[in-house]
Amino acid sequence: MVSSESFLAQDRSADRTQDPEALFRSERRRLWGLAYRLTGSSADADDVVQEAFVRLLARGPGAPLTAAAPWLARVTANLGIDALRRRRRRAYAGPWLPSPVETPDAQPPDLLQSQDPDPEARYGLAESATYAFLLALEALSPRQRAVLLLRDVVGSSARETADLLGASEENVRVLHLRARRALEAYDRARCLPTAELRERHAAALRRFLDCLLAQDLRGLEALLAESVRTTTDAAGEYTALATPLVGRARVARLYLMAALHRQEGGTTTEIRLVNGLPAALVRLHRPVRRQAPRSLLRCELDGDGRIHLIHAVLAPQKLAGLRLV
Repeated sequence: MVSSESFLAQDRSADRTQDPEALFRSERRRLWGLAYRLTGSSADADDVVQEAFVRLLARGPGAPLTAAAPWLARVTANLGIDALRRRRRRAYAGPWLPSPVETPDAQPPDLLQSQDPDPEARYGLAESATYAFLLALEALSPRQRAVLLLRDVVGSSARETADLLGASEENVRVLHLRARRALEAYDRARCLPTAELRERHAAALRRFLDCLLAQDLRGLEALLAESVRTTTDAAGEYTALATPLVGRARVARLYLMAALHRQEGGTTTEIRLVNGLPAALVRLHRPVRRQAPRSLLRCELDGDGRIHLIHAVLAPQKLAGLRLV
């Protein structure tokens, strides 16, 4: 008997229990939210959810849909673990960054949540979808990542988590402890996407873009922390850094040169809420050498309000889910 029944709020209407399409509409978004946090990839999350429902339908018409929601949660969690393992085994050209996801009105991707969440769960729905959190999760093994998400974000008990992952409660507790230890550095400077933080990031990002447009080296360097670090993810398809670049002068010159090249083709720039915080989506009007036709720039601020981290996502597949400007 799977004890994870309490993992989902059960809507036992006739349509829900008889119609697979109604079940899909009801559960898809929450299952996708779990798969996205597990994999860091919107494309992998799409595949995981689709495969989970394919397997549900393959069970045949005799399988009762009243128990399908917890079954789907279990299948999604395990497929997500498998997808993460495959992603990490694949060769990747240059640094890897999570797929950005638009969060209109600061709403993060929905998520399966326990009806009776553990009061010791640490992370909220919005925080768990931030870039900072998703990148911190990269330090965990796939099963550690699943356990931490289920225990500290979803709020499942150790027993529910064990049932969902096909593990023992003791193993879940060990994995959970190790995962929490691995996230200690993140916990010391957590990213809580509050309205105040969004405003600060939006203001810094606008100043950053203004300096790029004006080719203002001095103004740009004033915005950057001395040890600012930038990472670009083009999946090997466009001009990008092979490794992260560190240092105020070097990072400033890199982005000023890139902006100068983009101006040759003309650009449209719009600030969007992405993974809970502002980011700049830039589109080229005309091709320019090996410049990416679309790019997403996001930054993070230090305690003094200076930009200490810049991410540039250039890989087309990762930007496919973003609205065109």
